[in-house]
Amino acid sequence: MELNDQADKDFARARRRAFLRLLGAYLRMDPASNRLLSFDEVRSAWGALQETYVGKRMVPIEEIVGSVGRHRDFDRAFLPGKESLRERWKRIDWAFRQAECLPPVSLYKLGDAYFVRDGNHRVSVARQRGIRMIEAEVVELKSRP
Repeated sequence: MELNDQADKDFARARRRAFLRLLGAYLRMDPASNRLLSFDEVRSAWGALQETYVGKRMVPIEEIVGSVGRHRDFDRAFLPGKESLRERWKRIDWAFRQAECLPPVSLYKLGDAYFVRDGNHRVSVARQRGIRMIEAEVVELKSRP
């Protein structure tokens, strides 16, 4: 099977899973349980925070729970929530299949949780491919003393 066809199938599968998760959340009468967390909302709840660059490291994908600006584009499992994500998602999936070296994602760390600054599609594809750890540039946010 050609890589482009496989990437199409991978995206279609991810969209089906996203729909089923959304449907399940609505049937449980808890749609918020399926939403990716908004960094801005969480940050404002924490109050004033000090940023510290902690460097490049491997981060467990399951600890990435939100996004800085794309929290409406993906669900809580980082499944693509919109058809408009198809082409970018497929390019990343194709790169993973070719074992291309992709740049690290960029994350904020708040407590034990991570939020994507840059790399939402890479996180989405990696998670759907069963990858457990992802290379990331991390900036940690802490409450000011």
